[in-house]
Amino acid sequence: MILDHDDTVAESSRAIHHPAHREVMRLMRPELRPLDFDEWMLKNFEPGVMEYLQGELGMDTAEIQVEHGIWRSFSARQDAPFFDGVVELLEEFAIHGSIAVVSHSEVDVIERNYAFASQGRVKPDLIYGWDFDPKRRKPSPWPVHEILRRLGLSEKEVIVVDDLKPGVEMAREAGVAIAGAGWAYDIPRIRSYMRAMCDFYFDTVAALHSHLLGD
Repeated sequence: MILDHDDTVAESSRAIHHPAHREVMRLMRPELRPLDFDEWMLKNFEPGVMEYLQGELGMDTAEIQVEHGIWRSFSARQDAPFFDGVVELLEEFAIHGSIAVVSHSEVDVIERNYAFASQGRVKPDLIYGWDFDPKRRKPSPWPVHEILRRLGLSEKEVIVVDDLKPGVEMAREAGVAIAGAGWAYDIPRIRSYMRAMCDFYFDTVAALHSHLLGD
């Protein structure tokens, strides 16, 4: 199972990423209105965070570094809670198979979040986090190809679980199944796309658990 992190495993957009966005706007673009939560998630959905920062906000390389530092300061303050049932699902799944993470968060943040939320009960086998090289981050299929290579798996043995369009595009290009995670928020445009484009769509963690591990 290849898992997204933010808003699939951890409730991090509400806890960390959206508050960090508001602080970025306050400090770096005070003349502009910060996005509300749904608007922020839609920018993550399409065109993507980096494209939004560079394209719509016009941030140059130096400003991107400042923005990244603000986000890091927020992510260092607290760990996002995991959704109910996620730790139990991953504990049980790990008995049968491997767990990898492909996320737009950074590896050390993801590792710390897993250690905190699961109290050491769950540790992914592989983590591919944020990379400034677009060829090595979602929606590029590169992380999936690397996971298949390193774990000796075929495309038919893998499922991606993600809540947003970049994960869908990554899975489709890599030729693996994609399950939509629909439990973090209810935004009609995102929900409609995910239902249409994913092989499976789950409104709850319990429904995903039943699909993967039920009788």
